[in-house]
Order: sequence, then structure tokens, then C-alpha cells
Amino acid sequence: MPKDTKEYQKEYRLKNKQKKSEYMKLYYQHNKEQMILNNKEYIKNNPEYRNNPEYRKGQTISKWKSRGLICEDYDKLYQYYLSITECENCGIELNQDEATRKCMDHCHETSEFRNILCNTCNLSRY
Repeated sequence: MPKDTKEYQKEYRLKNKQKKSEYMKLYYQHNKEQMILNNKEYIKNNPEYRNNPEYRKGQTISKWKSRGLICEDYDKLYQYYLSITECENCGIELNQDEATRKCMDHCHETSEFRNILCNTCNLSRY
């Protein structure tokens, strides 16, 4: 008696998980540039995608990680980041201006998050 298709596929994926992972790594290595171009093209042709809250969240957290910020729960930190409207040092209202934009202050030795500051306070700490 033949197995249910979904059940068979699930079993196959579980048995071949390592093999598929290795294949995907190789595929990505050989097609990395094209995949990046395709992604950029998609985002360019679909401006509404950039305004998607999940896209913005992913981009912001990715930027934090690439700059060395370490945190236990990035999702919780992102929600906190969105809720902050004033600098936690001087109390000035945060906006998009160069001097008063939001900055994620972190220790450069341990990389751990400390506060959300305005750009002026962030630069004056060092």
C-alpha cells in the first residue's frame, strides 16, 4: 500500500536534511551574485515591499548585527527601539535630523546594547 504523499515527503526531508543543506550551500556559493541581483531587482520593482514592516525590521536588525550590536532578544529590542521618542541621555525629541536621529549605543568592548541615544549624545560618549 503506497504511503501518503505528504508523509513520504516529510520522511524524505528528514532523512536527507544534511544532504540538502550541503547542496544549498554549494548552490548559494555558485549563484550568490545572481541571487543578490535578483533580490535587488525584485525590491526595486516592488517599492511596496520596502515599506513592509517585516522587511524594515529585518533590515534594521541585520544592520545592528553587522555593526557589532549584541542582544539576547532582537525582536524585543526592535519593539523598544520603535517605542522610544526621546534620547535616554539628554531627553531631546528624536527625529530624522542628523543631530537628533536615533542611535543604538553599545559598548565597543563587549558589544552589548546600552541605550537609545540621539546622534549628538552617542558621538560625545567616546
